[in-house]
Amino acid sequence: MSRPVAIATAVAAVAATGALAYAVYFDYSRRHSPEYRRVLRRNERRQARAEKDQAEANAIAQRQSIKHAVDEAKDEGFPTGNDEKEAYFVEQVQNGEIFSQDPSKIIEAALAFYRALKVYPTPGDLISIYDKTVPKPVLDVLAEMIAYDGTLKIGSSYTGSPIDMAEMMREMGAIPGVGLD
Repeated sequence: MSRPVAIATAVAAVAATGALAYAVYFDYSRRHSPEYRRVLRRNERRQARAEKDQAEANAIAQRQSIKHAVDEAKDEGFPTGNDEKEAYFVEQVQNGEIFSQDPSKIIEAALAFYRALKVYPTPGDLISIYDKTVPKPVLDVLAEMIAYDGTLKIGSSYTGSPIDMAEMMREMGAIPGVGLD
């Protein structure tokens, strides 16, 4: 065997032995050192806390974007004539169906269904249809939009007197409700 090949073989053997020794040391430390296990648990707790904080921040950001979208829709206004309402309703339902196919456009889909709901004569009936046809993530965002909009009257009681289902949802603290689960 030539000298350079022997040196390369020796270096590779030393590197492999060092890697194996480190693996054995790591395993021994993991099994026997209480301080090392404490550090690992602490790091796991930090990571779990960071993930929880990130999830809460994402939820707050989503609520803000939902509120912003509802406020923009209210500012744009809704049609008042029957023919305009019907055309607007059909257009918004179609947009909602198209947007609901793309998971990245959940808020846009829910907003389109919300706009259709605002011009529909009996919103409670439309919600029961949405409950059967609209994907659950879109339905959850739509429920938050309904709960945020204080002007939307959804249903009526059996006695015929109108009740505000969105107000009831806000009071109960249940955002997804009204049979939308």
